[in-house]
Amino acid sequence: MRRLEGRAAIVTGAAQGIGYAIAARLRDEGCRVCILDVNEQKLREASRELGDCPWFMCDVSSVESIARAVSASAEMLGGVDIVVNNAGILNNTPILETTEAQWDRIMAVNLKSVFFMVQKAIPYLKESRAARVINIGSLAGRMGGFETGLGYSASKGGINALTMGFARQLAPLNINVNAVCPGTTETPITREFTPEALEKLYARVPLGRLGKPEDVAAAVAYLASDDAAFVTGVLLDVNGGMYMG
Repeated sequence: MRRLEGRAAIVTGAAQGIGYAIAARLRDEGCRVCILDVNEQKLREASRELGDCPWFMCDVSSVESIARAVSASAEMLGGVDIVVNNAGILNNTPILETTEAQWDRIMAVNLKSVFFMVQKAIPYLKESRAARVINIGSLAGRMGGFETGLGYSASKGGINALTMGFARQLAPLNINVNAVCPGTTETPITREFTPEALEKLYARVPLGRLGKPEDVAAAVAYLASDDAAFVTGVLLDVNGGMYMG
């Protein structure tokens, strides 16, 4: 049974890693998917691997770029039922070495993008019979992180706040808003961690492994489905037990 048959989804940061896995899972569940990313070459490759699905270049740090991408995606898909805010960057810079430019960049890509992606998608989502917004947060946003920079942790904590605020304010429009908060997951972004940092992370996971992109994608598919029709404002932890609260 394909739980999302006939629905249309936008996934940001979908050219690789968690975003790609989410797009693949939504497609397998019956969704029409438009993938967004800033890397055109990887977007084209991902589109081919996903059966020539629609794609659009989008710099999520730019509100103008977001507006164009949402409008184009809605046109290509014939509407929008699901928005997955996955795009993000990692920064591990220590507190005393963090620059204003680094801070501003991570807030623009990780946090500002979520607000304006939802804002621009609302006119389409409110026309859907099963509108869903699913934000990809982080363990770091839940408890401050272990090895991540505080700019990253703060941006992901902001996503949690936006998720709950959107859930309350968009409920009258029948738009469900939730977040998935992964622990450390095996993606290209984890290559920025040193071997020593990764070893520490492994030791902190009760289930004894790092997450896989497919673990996050499964949670997203649930929240996008009718099984989660009465679920909104939830921060769903997918972290192998690294954080319980």
